[in-house]
Amino acid sequence: MKVRFDRDTCIGMFQCVAEWDAFERDEADGKADLAESEEVAPDVFEREVPDDAELDAKFAARSCPVDAIEIYDDDGDQVV
Repeated sequence: MKVRFDRDTCIGMFQCVAEWDAFERDEADGKADLAESEEVAPDVFEREVPDDAELDAKFAARSCPVDAIEIYDDDGDQVV
């Protein structure tokens, strides 16, 4: 499973931070950061989701009010 985070879309509500500890507050920018991720496009970050964090990652994606977080299964299909 993979998570994709569009930081440019993020509005800094930090609900994702409360749901999954892979997301961190960046108070200076007023946006979240996705720890241990790689930038795959300008301001778009991806990382693998550990098996034990899949539920947390899905909750983080569902809690985002602007849909800046997407979750993909191992086949590349979007699940959230």
